Amino acid sequence: MASATPVQATPPPPTNNTPTRTKTTVNLGTRRSKLALVQTEIVHEALQKAWPEYEYEIHAMSTMGDKNQVTPLHDFGAKSLWTHELEALLMEGNLDLVVHCLKGTFAPPPRLHGALHLSTILYMPTQLPPTCTVGSILPRADPRDALVMKPHLPYSNLQSLPANSIVGTSSVRRSAQIKRRFPHLRFADVRGNVGTRLSKLDAEDGEYTCLVLAAAGLDRLGLGGRITQYLDGSEGGGGILHAVGQGALGLEIREGDERIRELVGKLGCKRTTLACLAERSLLRTLEGGCSVPIGVETKWVGGEERKVGKGEAEPVPPDEEVEEGEEEKLCMKAIVVSLDGTESVEYDQTVPLSTKEQADEFGWSVAQALVERGAGKILEKINLNRGIIGEQDGA
Repeated sequence: MASATPVQATPPPPTNNTPTRTKTTVNLGTRRSKLALVQTEIVHEALQKAWPEYEYEIHAMSTMGDKNQVTPLHDFGAKSLWTHELEALLMEGNLDLVVHCLKGTFAPPPRLHGALHLSTILYMPTQLPPTCTVGSILPRADPRDALVMKPHLPYSNLQSLPANSIVGTSSVRRSAQIKRRFPHLRFADVRGNVGTRLSKLDAEDGEYTCLVLAAAGLDRLGLGGRITQYLDGSEGGGGILHAVGQGALGLEIREGDERIRELVGKLGCKRTTLACLAERSLLRTLEGGCSVPIGVETKWVGGEERKVGKGEAEPVPPDEEVEEGEEEKLCMKAIVVSLDGTESVEYDQTVPLSTKEQADEFGWSVAQALVERGAGKILEKINLNRGIIGEQDGA
């Protein structure tokens, strides 16, 4: 197992902690949080299995988003809270790749498509530096959100929570969707790593009735047993759609670094890549981000259903081969919700999909359909009244 060593944004004079620059050493960059390190170890193990002749070093650092655990996520102006410092080291050649959770990352620049250009709806999305690119997207873990109930409470799902129960979340996507379905609930911001958030939930004098967290993060930390309910677009799942890219790990590399591109290329999953590219195209076209209430759910259809989670079914796992002659189709369901949950626009579509170009076009077409049905007005209102976002803590 590779050891994690800290890296500073400005590389210090050569020390034992300085990344090793050789043709047989690969330097992986990540955040210092426990979950980030666990996710990076997943990548490290996959690389070691695919390319055992290489040496690997993991370098962890605290980023702006890690250092400020007080300000609500939606109050930050920057949309690269967890990427900027790491990308600087990547571009300087001190790292060979950066391991990201794909959620809220890797949005390419906005695009023109026919007569529709949505750049005026919201501010520019996070985008990769011109000298960086996505080298690979690994097989996706469970993309759903998960409800975690305070211990000893008798409630088993969102539907059973009594009026004025407090849901802990830092995501306006989650809070807006839950307000839409369950307007009798209240919300409070919660920051910190997963362990810290669970400690706040479990405290006897804590204010939270429950938390909403990513199922993949809980599973990767060995905390899947804390999950009370898996949330998804079904009635039984609360009707809550997950974030774009949630559950997937993306590897950011330098543009033109063919050695690293070849290494990480072996780790990629075609199904996950196409689904996430379609989701990212949707987000890019709507120009949303972590602080905008846009939810999505993509599923491959056409294969037999497999059971996942607590009795839920998900068609065609992303890394499963398709039978010869079987047509692959991707179903995308998306929603845009106002901050108070009173307005929303939903749309779903299923299309055959086999190329990155088709995935990009699919995401754009779903975004266009949402805008035609009124999503643009909702997003424009959010942009014009962004001060409301800062009031969500007390909503």
